[in-house]
Amino acid sequence: MKIARILLFVLVCVLIVLGTVFIARGAPAAKPASPIYGVTLPDDYRRWQLVGVAQEAAPLNELRAVLGNDVAVRAYRAGRLPFPDGTVLVKLAWKDVPSGEFAPASVPGAATTVQVMVKDSKKYAASGGWGFGRFIDGQPADRAQHETCLACHQSRVKDHDLVFTRWAQ
Repeated sequence: MKIARILLFVLVCVLIVLGTVFIARGAPAAKPASPIYGVTLPDDYRRWQLVGVAQEAAPLNELRAVLGNDVAVRAYRAGRLPFPDGTVLVKLAWKDVPSGEFAPASVPGAATTVQVMVKDSKKYAASGGWGFGRFIDGQPADRAQHETCLACHQSRVKDHDLVFTRWAQ
């Protein structure tokens, strides 16, 4: 009987300690999401395939690389428009700086933004089927910046399913 009480006491202590540890750890923190659209940075996007590159002139003076998930890459290869739901494009941007080793070349300088487009025709029906996210140092840019996304894409690439980037073959 005495051993049973000791074992019960030890078991209760262990449960209290484990409960305290789990409560202290809490739920995993939510990923930062863009205002308006709720888009987050995809996991492992830096491992995705290169879709295309661009050089932006003044006033931005940026070098940009667009990566696509498997759904995006299959759509690009097939020449499929509109892009299917599940397409995700990520644009990495850096300041365009002259190369110190090769004068005629430009190289990436400081990172400026990471921009994300997610195709979900139901969730983003009001924005042409696309959700947008713009991130600076891993944090979403403010609402005002996100309010410009759709209008810019609609005014310039309406006939290409709101996507600027073409497949670099």
